Amino acid sequence: MIHPFLTVLLASVLATSAGPQRAPRPRVVVLGDSLASGRGIGVEHAFPAVLQQKLDEEGLEFEMVNAGVSGDTSTGALRRYERLLDGSVRILVVELGANDGLRGVPVERVKDNLSRIIETARSRGIAVLLCAMEALPVHGWDYSVAFHKAYAALAKEYDVPLVPFIMMNVIGNPDLMQPDHAHPNVAGARAIAENIWPYLKPLLASKTAVHR
Repeated sequence: MIHPFLTVLLASVLATSAGPQRAPRPRVVVLGDSLASGRGIGVEHAFPAVLQQKLDEEGLEFEMVNAGVSGDTSTGALRRYERLLDGSVRILVVELGANDGLRGVPVERVKDNLSRIIETARSRGIAVLLCAMEALPVHGWDYSVAFHKAYAALAKEYDVPLVPFIMMNVIGNPDLMQPDHAHPNVAGARAIAENIWPYLKPLLASKTAVHR
């Protein structure tokens, strides 16, 4: 039987030899749908992975967390987003709404769902980057216009940066889209990351300065 003193001594030696524990890297969480999850191209090629490459190239010690779920809606995201904000999360990228628009979810419900997500993140000191979505006019032009305006209204109400439609110059371009005409290919995912990066980079700089 090992003497209790030796047990304590051994534990102390092991702790010392292990060295100081490195603090977890601050995180950027992408709460999104199939555009984030990489449907058809794999998570390793989706736009959050491209953004991680940019972080590494810039020498920014942030970890991108891909919380994209194919087919997700703003309502579905409400069932899972809170646990994603735990830990060292500094920035939340909200990429939701495409599936709401396809299904004709009432615009006010979409706004209410996104509002709850934004409010919760901000209450925890997490910066929010909102990505605008558009709704095809399958439910009428009035719906599409109201859907478009909802994102600008949310960005103004909560004073958060807004990325214009992230599929701008991607959707409709056969060189950047998969054969289903709905999801980006690898090159398209890179283009989406390029659309997001100018809006994400200032948030990264502000969070880096705060937590130094």
